[in-house]
Amino acid sequence: MRTISRVAELTGISTRTLQYYDEIGLLKPSELTQSGYRLYDDEALQKLQQILFFKELGFKLKDIQEILEKPDFDRIAAFKKQKELLLLKRNRTDRLIQLLSRLEKGEQCMSFKEFDLSDYISALEDFKSNQTKEIIKHWGSIENFEMFIQKVKDDEAEVAKLAIKQFGSVDKYTEAMKYNLEHFSEIMETQLTEEVKEIGKQSDILYDKLTADLSEDVSSPKIQSIVQEIWQFIQKNSTNKSISCSKSYMDMLINAYSNDYIKTITDSKYKKGASEYIAKAFRYYSKNNALENN
Repeated sequence: MRTISRVAELTGISTRTLQYYDEIGLLKPSELTQSGYRLYDDEALQKLQQILFFKELGFKLKDIQEILEKPDFDRIAAFKKQKELLLLKRNRTDRLIQLLSRLEKGEQCMSFKEFDLSDYISALEDFKSNQTKEIIKHWGSIENFEMFIQKVKDDEAEVAKLAIKQFGSVDKYTEAMKYNLEHFSEIMETQLTEEVKEIGKQSDILYDKLTADLSEDVSSPKIQSIVQEIWQFIQKNSTNKSISCSKSYMDMLINAYSNDYIKTITDSKYKKGASEYIAKAFRYYSKNNALENN
């Protein structure tokens, strides 16, 4: 048995932090002395080690507690997963250091491949494993969600570039996306208000008009008028006007309709070839209209 002060000395964790872990039920002492002093055995230290690994990977204390309290929690499997994630984190850090060294020497380097999305992709994989019902409900199938993950992997550099432009950094983007995944059910519940449903209906009407006749030339005044109507509709209902008005946002929409997952959903909702047609119509509009270069 080790006293709380000895554990603090061994681990570098303050006694106050250990007391807090006890208070919230994350790490209880193995025993209490007659005087009320906390004592920790080897099993408690192993649990503390797990907590510190998860913390290093950015997990919140509440989430760590939920993971450790699961009846099927596998410590060895957790070590393997943590090792994999830490290696990804180390590789990412190494690439960033290399990029900084080149910039420090005065090299002009506009590469975004160093800003990888390993952490976000890992969060998506975990979400796929733990939220099967939600995925099937909102994506249609696990296969559709897997196609979405693959698209993120395939376009990692471009996604990273857009993430930096819109969120300031890959880390901030990842943090925002992780939050969305962690609170996915609540967010979807909140978003399904009557107002949002009405916006969805109006959007469907516009896209129905756009894809009514796929044989019509996308450059025709009729089609481009509908695209303009859709573009104005997006800007009107966006929560971030500066981003939704930009050319980069239009480019992101065009790229989205090249995604196998989006193609499958769009073509099944409207008709086969609708996704490709929408992308062409948007691309023509983008080339022939002055959009903000945000």
